[in-house]
Amino acid sequence: MLVRLMYASRATGAVDQDALVAILKRSKVHNPAVGITGVLCFSSGVFLQVLEGGRSAVSALYNRIATDPRHREVVLLSYEEVDERRFAVWSMGQVNMSRLNPALLLKYSESAALDPFAVSGKVSLALFDELVATASIVGQG
Repeated sequence: MLVRLMYASRATGAVDQDALVAILKRSKVHNPAVGITGVLCFSSGVFLQVLEGGRSAVSALYNRIATDPRHREVVLLSYEEVDERRFAVWSMGQVNMSRLNPALLLKYSESAALDPFAVSGKVSLALFDELVATASIVGQG
């Protein structure tokens, strides 16, 4: 059974580009082995991530993230059983924040800042769908 999980969290410390690349590399190595795909967005100390795959694998990964000391204020935004993946081509894609049009953020929230804590999971997922449609996701495979 496939599920889609979306969560948000805040980084406990500074996350530079090298640290973010290391997270993505690790995901690209480990996720295919357990059938997980998804997309990660990081901006101003906030993580927003969608994970898709089998229920057990996604739940296990989310539980590891929720207890990881590099995350705080981990909030489950949505969890649903799905018939198919939305982000199947990414073992872990990344939102290219340099290509993100601030107007897209304004479409879904009160300000042009990424703040998944201020909007619903449904709104955050709609934002991810538009990011995919506008080719703002990088790191295929």
